[in-house]
Amino acid sequence: MVDCGEGTQQQVRKSRLNFTKIYAVFISHLHGDHVLGLVGMISTFGLNGRTAPLHIYAPGEYEELLKLELKTFCGGLDFEVVFHVVDTTKQQVIYEDRSLTVETIPLCHRVHCCGFLFREQAGSRHIRRDMIDFYGIPTSQINNIKAGLDWTSPEGEMIKNELLTTDPDPVRSYAYCSDTRYFPELAKKIKDVTLLYHESTYTEEFKEKAVKYLHSTAKEAAMTARDANVTQLMLGHYSQRYNTDEPLLQEAKQVFKNTILANEGLIVDVRLR
Repeated sequence: MVDCGEGTQQQVRKSRLNFTKIYAVFISHLHGDHVLGLVGMISTFGLNGRTAPLHIYAPGEYEELLKLELKTFCGGLDFEVVFHVVDTTKQQVIYEDRSLTVETIPLCHRVHCCGFLFREQAGSRHIRRDMIDFYGIPTSQINNIKAGLDWTSPEGEMIKNELLTTDPDPVRSYAYCSDTRYFPELAKKIKDVTLLYHESTYTEEFKEKAVKYLHSTAKEAAMTARDANVTQLMLGHYSQRYNTDEPLLQEAKQVFKNTILANEGLIVDVRLR
């Protein structure tokens, strides 16, 4: 889960997601709309009998506050809340498992803030069954070949791996750029990602406010997407001054055509080009 504002539990239930599937929460910064739902969710986990640890990745200044909140509102939990301090000034991998890595993206906002880059781990090479059968390669060697090894026949003939396999599927990636002012260097940090979520609080009409409060306009989000050569841009974090989000979408599309609007309950198919 990325950020946990008020209403998170309601949205999880609407989406029919299982609370027990939430293993880690990544907090971008300590503004209420990004963090005030966390303690309530942890309390619900306790009431539902959770036993698996919950990992929280957040700026260091949240650690003591979270401890106080847990002591006050969540006494007697049967699971451990593990806090991981995130250095918002560095781009570095903070989480890794067999399927993905999570990397921080330093941002520029009124408080310490970072985004997160989720990237799939590279998969195994694909076996060419016709060539495996042709050379009579035993099943016990399939995993080695998928890992990239060549095959030597009983007669001593070496068969190159590229004859036995095809390339693995391209990896997909998702960059979540929370609250931030526009700065051109950001594009370099998220180069070629598949899907970019970028805040777009204002249209260019209110650019002075964007500068003042360290937010971005829809046009600036699109400029970042264009310069980073992303596949798709998703806008979010709209100012409440807009009765409809359409002006934000149209402004962004003038710079980066493949743009969509984030919305409650939206499911996005993260497609490669």
